[in-house]
Amino acid sequence: MMTPAIATSLLSLLASCATPAATLPSTRAAAPPAQTQVLHCGKLLAVPGEAPRAQVSVVVANGKIVEIVDGFVEQIEGAEQIDIVDLRERFVLPGLIDCHTHLTGQSVPVAERIRRTLSETQAHAAIDGVVYAERTLLAGFTTVRNVGSHGSTGIALRDRIASGMIPGPRMVVSGPAVTVTGGHGDWTNSISPVLRPEQGPETATADGPSEVRKAVRARIREGVDLIKITATGGVLSMTAAGISQQFFQDELDAIVEAANRMGRKVAAHAHGADGIKAALRAGVASIEHGTYLDDEAIDLFLATGAYLVPTIHAGKYVEEQAKLPDYYPPAIRAKAASVGPVIQGAFGRAHARGVKIAFGTDVGVGDHGTNALEFVYMHEAGMSPTDCLISATIHAADLCGILDEVGTLEPGKAADVIAVRGDPLADVAVLQDVRFVMKGGAVYRSDG
Repeated sequence: MMTPAIATSLLSLLASCATPAATLPSTRAAAPPAQTQVLHCGKLLAVPGEAPRAQVSVVVANGKIVEIVDGFVEQIEGAEQIDIVDLRERFVLPGLIDCHTHLTGQSVPVAERIRRTLSETQAHAAIDGVVYAERTLLAGFTTVRNVGSHGSTGIALRDRIASGMIPGPRMVVSGPAVTVTGGHGDWTNSISPVLRPEQGPETATADGPSEVRKAVRARIREGVDLIKITATGGVLSMTAAGISQQFFQDELDAIVEAANRMGRKVAAHAHGADGIKAALRAGVASIEHGTYLDDEAIDLFLATGAYLVPTIHAGKYVEEQAKLPDYYPPAIRAKAASVGPVIQGAFGRAHARGVKIAFGTDVGVGDHGTNALEFVYMHEAGMSPTDCLISATIHAADLCGILDEVGTLEPGKAADVIAVRGDPLADVAVLQDVRFVMKGGAVYRSDG
């Protein structure tokens, strides 16, 4: 048995021998510290909501934006090496941000889902995440908020991307959602009791104020950036428990208080109006989905300043899959068929009333790399192209708590830059065809 003294010595040894993340080997060629990059931009939308500028140069050094100047600059005083990036035929804008992703998985038919649950491990999900992360980055999404993943897979993926070992978007991670026993997010639903594994508080379900506080704190101990909760039932849980409120108000209050005391925001999955309103009263930072919001819920959004993360993409996807005979079991098929047609209209009503919107897709439900399809659905529901872009840059960065780092192209911020062939202020659909991706000064995609 390991004594406390031995454990302390071991931890000290590990700390002293640990390799800093910055020194881990990288599979990409990052810009050398002395190198200066100059992006020649045909059109540049540096700050969504402001007018774009024509024929400007963005100067980048050490992964950050140094300055933006008129004209196509060829020389930089004091720079030992200059790398010119020709985007004169492109529309350039900040890297996009998706506030609702699940990078370590993707929707599959029910039979395959059951097989994976019973035969695969977290290692499989982690490897899947490597593929999906790169796919997301190449689609122009340089930052994501990953709100739900098995065990520590999301945290591990975040850390390895940040180290430069693998390509992927900057990640803000929640880890496993906090949920009630038998609720949406309890992945052991419909599994035989003899097959249910023992779980620690960092992954287990929680019931009552005391347990939910412990669940929040245990996840923070694991290293999450925010707390995700399932305030209502959900579409893809293997249970016929509906989509209404599942936590009691005292549990929701305890979750938000515990998270906020430890510097974390709370994102609440919520479909039913009762659960949406209960979560907003508790003080969550965002409502994910918001399918059946009503006028009272909208009033609470406006009073609290919480964001709506709409995820129309997922609603449309499950509606289509519900038409296939063997894709979902009956309990899920019924929920998918009812939620899918409603979610876009709910977003439209919320936006029309002035609710703050942060872009989010719920990819993982739906295919990774197709995130920009959400722009089309938002625009169809009445949001202008400018507001669509604000939702996926400034508002999304604000919700993630990193607006001082990303969301706009301004001196001192990370050089997260994308470019498209058309004008997204005239047609948001062009965002589905990103031709250039830079994250932190490193170029990951440059077509043509």
